[in-house]
Amino acid sequence: MSDAEQASDFDPTTQVDEFEPVDVFPSSEDMDLRPGADNCYKCTSCDTSCPVAEVDEDFPGPKFQGPEQWRLKRGEDVDIDDSILSCSNCMRCDDACPSSVPLSQMHNTARGEYVEEHMDKKSIEYLRNRMLSNYRTLASIGSKVPRLANFVMGLGITSVLGEKIMSIPSERDVPEFATETFRQWFKKRGGSKVTNPDKQVAYFHGCYSNYNTPEVGKAMVRVFESFDYEVLVPKQQCSGTPMFANGMLKDARREAEVNVRELGKAIENGADVVASCTSCSMALRQEYPELFDIEGIEDLSEHTYEAMEFLRIHEDLGAAIRESEVDPQSFAYHAPCHARNQGLDRQAVELFRELDGAHIEDVGESCSGISGTYGWKSEKYETSMKIGAEMFDHMEHAEGEVGMTECPTCAMQMNHGTGYEIRHPLELLEKAVA
Repeated sequence: MSDAEQASDFDPTTQVDEFEPVDVFPSSEDMDLRPGADNCYKCTSCDTSCPVAEVDEDFPGPKFQGPEQWRLKRGEDVDIDDSILSCSNCMRCDDACPSSVPLSQMHNTARGEYVEEHMDKKSIEYLRNRMLSNYRTLASIGSKVPRLANFVMGLGITSVLGEKIMSIPSERDVPEFATETFRQWFKKRGGSKVTNPDKQVAYFHGCYSNYNTPEVGKAMVRVFESFDYEVLVPKQQCSGTPMFANGMLKDARREAEVNVRELGKAIENGADVVASCTSCSMALRQEYPELFDIEGIEDLSEHTYEAMEFLRIHEDLGAAIRESEVDPQSFAYHAPCHARNQGLDRQAVELFRELDGAHIEDVGESCSGISGTYGWKSEKYETSMKIGAEMFDHMEHAEGEVGMTECPTCAMQMNHGTGYEIRHPLELLEKAVA
């Protein structure tokens, strides 16, 4: 079939998740992408939406990383360009594309091939990226001796050595481990305080809410219990988000297999899956079925929600908010890129504008710049801060001096650039309704 004939068959109303994976690179068994490149008509919407391309003139942009590279490789025996490592995996290009070209899936798959076939596995870059990708492993160790780990990681010499040995920017403050993880707290309290087989949710807390900010997980549990939900906390691994961003697809699949199996058990018993991190919900919903063929993966995708999104759909959350009040406070809210990709970028602002005592101001559409592990690499730090400059400026001109976001690494960047305390929307929701 010619390119023109393929393009004529394209239905612009088709959703991204309706594409079927096909092998378009016969010379590489690992490269499995959907037939979307020929639907790209080079409008450059993806390039103009890319925060990296906006500040880095050497980065060729998502159009090259996706459909153009697809066509090039299909026609010639060429390698994946190393600029794929400069993609931050913000996934804004998916949302920007009017033709539903599966750009982020192309980027993730190409990055995985590049790392697997071309990156020196003994290089500092690879070892550092592998370490950052597997944060859950490091956190599980650090959380066993949190006070000692926090003391050591807070030393100036640790930051200096991290920069010199592992190329981790010394400007960054390593997040502290909680003295009690979320899972420890949940077990100690005896699990959910509500028993209700007709209203159950399986909470995917992710790594950060478990090891670093258990207050977010606690808020999630209390809020859902206030609506008479029984909260389940199944066995789980990392969502795989940092692994996708670093091309560690074998690691990501290992984690996904556990999550699909364990969360699938809860789904079979009638529960839906809720996540407090928008990158985690994005991984379970979109990236899993795009990248992996695991039994039960589609069911997990279809039954996964961001936490407040779930309540807005299944409960009259607006009414509960309008009947509540909190102590007066103003917030500068940033919508994470992965929230925008799920259509959730306005929900916190719309919801809390109805809450007596709370003043919430959206600080604009710009990316925070940190993009998970992206801003934790010395060679990307300056780019990360350039991307975040617009958000920092808007925050400083906002009425509130407390930030708010659903993404833990966006929260790190917001705090890093402004010094503001950062809160999760669930923490404010807990004050209002729980």
